[in-house]
Amino acid sequence: MKALLLLSLVLRPPRGLDLYMPVPDANPLTPQKIALGRRLFFDKRLSLDGTLACASCHDPKQAFSDGRKVAVGIGGAEGTRSAPAIVNRGYGRTFFWDGRAKTLEEQALEPILNPKELGMTEAEIERRTGLKIDDVTAALASYVRTIRAGDSRFDRYASGNPRALSDLEKAGLAVFRGKARCNTCHIGPNFSDEQFHNTGIAWRDGKLVDLGAGEGKFKVPTLREVAHTAPYMHDGSLATLEDVVDYYDRGGNANPGLDEDVRPLHLSAEEKLALVAFLRSLSGTIREGNS
Repeated sequence: MKALLLLSLVLRPPRGLDLYMPVPDANPLTPQKIALGRRLFFDKRLSLDGTLACASCHDPKQAFSDGRKVAVGIGGAEGTRSAPAIVNRGYGRTFFWDGRAKTLEEQALEPILNPKELGMTEAEIERRTGLKIDDVTAALASYVRTIRAGDSRFDRYASGNPRALSDLEKAGLAVFRGKARCNTCHIGPNFSDEQFHNTGIAWRDGKLVDLGAGEGKFKVPTLREVAHTAPYMHDGSLATLEDVVDYYDRGGNANPGLDEDVRPLHLSAEEKLALVAFLRSLSGTIREGNS
């Protein structure tokens, strides 16, 4: 059973994120646990060859993403999916692009044990850190819950400051909510419905090259800090926000399981420009740890 903990009792959430965060009863947030999790997040001893840490794929300077098309692990091993930005993941319902982890505690351990990522074993983690594996995962999950993105110019606009957005960005917001229907999936304070959709990205040469959560469906990512998390989509195949807008404007890649909400939008050049401008307005302040 999960308790609801108001973040402001422990942390100061950025504007736009004054929300209750689900925290497991078995792993309550404490300043000490958060601080330990932060140290472990940047600790290269959690990789087999001592060259990488969690922060290698989730770099605070890149909104906790890594700027690569796909994740790269020890020995230069390449994965098949990009490292998603992990801002505001404490509000998530499931984790990874395919939703295979149901808690942040599960999510925190899997990349460390993955032979293509950090390549460790539970016994080696305990030997190097002097901690029980449950304590390691509890601390890492606690730290990740503190990574919060908010206080964007959009948040200030939504809070009642009409001058926080430019006329172009306001026009983009209208496109986002209207003609482009972006908020069908990118909804709520985190701009994600936390669901899985087939947008056609995994459809190539007449087949699905990645089943994702099934039938080519992948988790809808947050749009917060999206200007800093290129390249885009689960495989990093779209390099820029302009590319993403163009992709959805043409209706994605047709395939038998394509989501019914993905269809040609027929946006004008001016509408595309405004939409990208609005998306860039979703960058704000990122807080982490006990800040």
